[in-house]
Amino acid sequence: MTDMTASSPGRRTARIGLAALAALTLLLPACSSSDSAPDAEAAPASSSNAAPTSATTAGLVPTPLRVGPGMGDAPFDTSRTVQIPAGWTASVWARVPGARLEAWAPDGSLLVSVPDSGDVVRLVPGANGAAPARTTLLSGLTQPHGLAFDGSTLYVAESNQVSRYTYGGGAATAPQVVVPDLPDSKSPDLKGAYAHALKTVVVGPDKALYVSVGSTANISPQDRDADPQRASILRIPPGGGTPQVYARGVRNGTGLAVGPDGRMWTAVNNRDNIQYPYHQPYGGDGDAYGQVIPGYVNDHPPEELAALTPGRDLGWPYCNPEPDQQPGVPGTPLRHADLGYTRDVETNGNGSTLDCSTLPPMEQTFGAHSAPLGLTFATVPGMGQGAVVGVHGSWNRTQPRAPEVSYFPWANGKLGDQQTLVGGFQATDGSRWGRPVAAVFGPEGALYVSDDQAGAIYRVAPPGT
Repeated sequence: MTDMTASSPGRRTARIGLAALAALTLLLPACSSSDSAPDAEAAPASSSNAAPTSATTAGLVPTPLRVGPGMGDAPFDTSRTVQIPAGWTASVWARVPGARLEAWAPDGSLLVSVPDSGDVVRLVPGANGAAPARTTLLSGLTQPHGLAFDGSTLYVAESNQVSRYTYGGGAATAPQVVVPDLPDSKSPDLKGAYAHALKTVVVGPDKALYVSVGSTANISPQDRDADPQRASILRIPPGGGTPQVYARGVRNGTGLAVGPDGRMWTAVNNRDNIQYPYHQPYGGDGDAYGQVIPGYVNDHPPEELAALTPGRDLGWPYCNPEPDQQPGVPGTPLRHADLGYTRDVETNGNGSTLDCSTLPPMEQTFGAHSAPLGLTFATVPGMGQGAVVGVHGSWNRTQPRAPEVSYFPWANGKLGDQQTLVGGFQATDGSRWGRPVAAVFGPEGALYVSDDQAGAIYRVAPPGT
C-alpha cells in the first residue's frame, strides 16, 4: 500500500474508507493482487478485517516510554507505552518534527532527513544515552530523504537529484550533484502529478549508487517507459555516469539496503484498490471478477520485501503477489514467503502485457497496506541477524494496520517471517500517536527509531546499553 505521507510526512489520517477511494484508484498508491490461476508459494497468516501488527509479537512486553525534560509536548503530554522485548527500555531521545530516514556519520553523530523543512539534522549523542545536541547540517534542500555514507563522503537524495558532500568536523561541504534530473512534482512532463517524490540512496558493495524512484501514481504504466524510468531502482556506476535501470516494476521501493548476501534488497509500498481477479463469487452470489471488494482489498496485495538482481522485474502494475493459500477464497489463510503472482485485472487482464508466470517468486512480504519505509540489516541483540524495517501503518485499511518496527530473521540465505520488534503505537480503535519511519542501531547497540508523526527519535535499548 502506498504511504500517503511520503511527500507530506505526518499529515494524513488513517481512517479513509475503501469504498470511497475506489474512484481514486488511478491516482493513489497501495498494494496489489491477482487475476488468473496463481503461481504462488508462501507462509501462513490469517485473512480478516482485524489489524494484526505483524506475524508474531511473541516475547514483547508493555513498557512505559520515558520522556526527558523539555520533550513533553504532544503526543508525549500523555503517558505512552510501547511493546518491546523484555528487559529493553525506551525513551524519547530527541524531538525532530517530520523526522524520516537516518544515517550514522563516521564521527558517531546521527543524521536525520526532514523533507518537509528541506533540512538534514545532526544529533550528537550525550553521555550514557542522554539527550543529544542538535544542529542543522544542511538546509534549503528539495525534500531531502535518503542518506548514505561511503567513508567521509555523504550522499543525500533530494526529490530531484542526488548530491555528495565531504563530511568532517561536523560539517558537510563541497556539494556536487552526481545524479541530476530525477523526476519529481516539478518535472515538466509530470505537471505536478507525482505521488512518490521522495528518494532513497544506498552505496552498494561495488561502490555504485543505487537510487529508488517511485511511481507517479497508484497505476501509471507509463512510468516503465519514462526516461529516467520511474517505479524502478537505478544504478549509477562508481564515480558517476548515466543511471541504468537495475530493477523495474518497483512501485515505491522506499526501503533500500544491502543484505548479508551482498544483494540489494527493497521494501516496497504496493498498489491500492485492486480489482478481484477471479471468475467466481466472493462471499456472495455471482461472478465477482473485476469488482473492488473492501474485504479482499484489506489483504491484497501484500507489500514486498524483495532481493534485487540486475534486470529483475517486480511486476507492477501488471502482476501482483498472491498470498492466498486458496486463491480468491474469503478467510483463507495467507502465506508470506516465496509468493507467485496473478494478473492485474485493470492493466493485464488477459496476460498479454506481461506473463506473470515468468517472474521469480517474491522472497518475503508484509501484510497489505503496511507501508514499509526505512530498511536496514543488523544483528538484533537476543534475536540475531535480520532485516529491520520501519512500518508506517495503513492509511486506507479497515481496520488500520498498525505502525511498528518489524524484524525478519536471516537464516540460510533467506528471510524468515515478520516479527514485531517495537509496537504499541496504535490503540484498539485504530487511532495512533506515532508512526515509525526508520530504525538504525547506534554504535553502542541501542536502536534509534524515527517517527514523523510524533516528531521524535526514540532510543530503544537492550539491557546493558
